[in-house]
Amino acid sequence: MSQETLARSNEDGNARSDSAAVNEAPAAPARQAVQGVQKMTPSEAFVETLVANDVTDIFGIMGSAFMDAMDIFAPAGIRLVPVVHEQGAAHMADGYSRASGRHGVVIGQNGPGISNCVTGIAAAFWAHSPVVIVTPEAGTNGIGLGGFQEANQLPMFQEFTKYQGHVTHPARMAEYTARCFDRAMSENGPTQLNIPRDYFYGEITAEIPQPRRVDRGAGGTKSLEEAAELLAQAKFPVMVSGGGVVMADGVEECKALAERLGAPVVNSYQHNDSFPASHPLWAGPLGYQGSKAGMKLISQADVVVALGTRLGPFGTLPQYGQAYWPSDAKIIQIDADHKMLGLVKKISVGICGDARAVAADLNERLAGRTLACDATKAERAAAIKAEKESWEQELTEWTHEKDDYSLDMIEEQNGEEGNWLHPRQVLRELEKAMPENVMVSTDIGNINSVAHSYLRFEKPRSFFAPMSFGNCGYALPTMIGAKAAAMDRPAVAYAGDGAWAMSMGEVLTAVRHDIPVTAVVFRNRQWGAEKKNQVEFYGRRFVAGELDNGESFAAMAQSMGAEGVVVDKLEDVGPALQRAIDAQMIDGKTTVIEIMCTRELGDPFRRDALSKPVRMLEKYKDYV
Repeated sequence: MSQETLARSNEDGNARSDSAAVNEAPAAPARQAVQGVQKMTPSEAFVETLVANDVTDIFGIMGSAFMDAMDIFAPAGIRLVPVVHEQGAAHMADGYSRASGRHGVVIGQNGPGISNCVTGIAAAFWAHSPVVIVTPEAGTNGIGLGGFQEANQLPMFQEFTKYQGHVTHPARMAEYTARCFDRAMSENGPTQLNIPRDYFYGEITAEIPQPRRVDRGAGGTKSLEEAAELLAQAKFPVMVSGGGVVMADGVEECKALAERLGAPVVNSYQHNDSFPASHPLWAGPLGYQGSKAGMKLISQADVVVALGTRLGPFGTLPQYGQAYWPSDAKIIQIDADHKMLGLVKKISVGICGDARAVAADLNERLAGRTLACDATKAERAAAIKAEKESWEQELTEWTHEKDDYSLDMIEEQNGEEGNWLHPRQVLRELEKAMPENVMVSTDIGNINSVAHSYLRFEKPRSFFAPMSFGNCGYALPTMIGAKAAAMDRPAVAYAGDGAWAMSMGEVLTAVRHDIPVTAVVFRNRQWGAEKKNQVEFYGRRFVAGELDNGESFAAMAQSMGAEGVVVDKLEDVGPALQRAIDAQMIDGKTTVIEIMCTRELGDPFRRDALSKPVRMLEKYKDYV
């Protein structure tokens, strides 16, 4: 930041000397980076490059390693949101990015503060979120001596970043910072900016680079024409709308193509917001605990258009005893990353391009043409409607799991603790009470996975799930980040009691910094997904799966300054959510809703990765 800019900020009262200047959102100064070649400090070059990339919020925990830059965040119009734990900060940056379509930024103290972020950055990597993690490291005059909080920080993130920029000289601060922001956007994923802590100081001559954004386009003409020819011949086309459709802001183009084809549209795994649920062609999500309607429809496809999806293996596994993926269908796969084309499924045509641009191009190529599927549009529409109605009826009647273990647990609990709530009934009531324009995050776990069948959205950037990394402790901090990016939208986080315990400390962050969210905690006192595997494969020998404790999560929330509500009656579920949303949107309050659930369990989470045990030693023969 130039001395002129800093002086002007001081005159405007935007640069404050008290500690609140760091923690509170500063009064908005002029948000334009300095122009031209100028003398400045490396800290100023770093901060001015953040300004050039429209950074207004950073998540992390303050530290001496970057304090010189942090000191001028406020006059630059940047808020540092202090968190409880750095993993939460990385998840918040992920949620912020996914809700806004812009960069999420996370920062921490060198060494342990940075290593705490690895899990959160891995989750952002598999969500294709353009998160920039700033990793100050030990000073250059002490590297290699085993000093305080010293660590080799680049290898920690090498598998989970698209680019790693290591500042090699203070004069190159703006260059490396800008490149990390550019590459995060162009490659749809996290980047790391590693800065020796002594490189924030000194005097340099620098120019702040302007952001560079890649115009991806619709891909190659040959592959587009091949795809159009396949679609012209298709008799039962089905579209898979993936996360790339959301990132490209391409839902309208996806709709137009689907309507031209009369094709049912299924969401790829954990991307329930990639196509509006009210549309007659929508058929629900594929993958674990997804939509039977969508699975039955795609099983009939002769051509599948996989738009903006890598067709990840976990999102196409058999479900409900049905191997639904069509083995003989021709697949047209569209992805912005050419390395994803044909990686998981054998494809007939691969198009490297922007999902929005490709959908629009294909629609133009099909305009005015007679398609084989035109003759059966009405028949296909009737099939879509029938399958959806059948699935909705099944969901409504599916009030609890029907396996022997779940029935035993329901009977046992009803005798001991009263008529606690079946998870599916709870999820249905929550679905009916969800406000318009809601954002929902789900954690990992049994009930959260079952929730995939019940979560429906009308607009993109509404659903935030932990994706392929599948880490616990994800939902609450991610939703806090999403809320910070979209304060006008209702924000709801789902978590089981196991995952909740890993992240509930971030309630303090939401309360302290006025980022109100609503958390729904499904209290069934167990690690449900793993416990179901012990039911199915290990003779109900339960090891380390119980989470019995007498403390109330609602009471804990109250002790942190939030509202806390315990719900143990089905008729109270919807009203409790509605009151919490009102408190969030009107009064700015965070609420934790603790729902007392039975211990019944859904389908095994990793049926694909487990098998009945074989024991060789005599002492273990009974353990089969």
